Amino acid sequence: MGCEVEVNAPIELVFERLTDWPSQSEWMLGTHIEMLNTPPSTPSRIGEKFRAFTGLGPLGFWDNMTVTRWEPPHKVDVVHTGKVVRGLGFMHLTAQHPDITKFEWSEEIELPLGVLGRLGWPLVRPFFLAGIRHSLRKFAKYVESHANRP
Repeated sequence: MGCEVEVNAPIELVFERLTDWPSQSEWMLGTHIEMLNTPPSTPSRIGEKFRAFTGLGPLGFWDNMTVTRWEPPHKVDVVHTGKVVRGLGFMHLTAQHPDITKFEWSEEIELPLGVLGRLGWPLVRPFFLAGIRHSLRKFAKYVESHANRP
């Protein structure tokens, strides 16, 4: 499953803002990020670990992630290793123009709760996708506000 958004900013700025993991708290619906390790001192941040609390107030869950692909300014992939969310996440950027970037977000997630999760997913999926789309639009505005600063 995936979503995309067009961001009116150069690809390098979009990549920089996207991979500032703690800033996801600014634009990802109901999410707070904590870093689990110090970013590697090499240009590649493969192996970087962070976690996202997704929920409202105390109701929610932690989603642990590790960066598995780092190809600036085009691709970052993560593996989700939490108790609730497991699977792969892909964030791919394409320059449409020097100041326009397409951001594609996709996930290959193992549904939690076994049969119950598989049966409930068709009911939850539209709300999940609406939340992702909302967050990506908010991300675009977040990046564009930084692109327009002197």
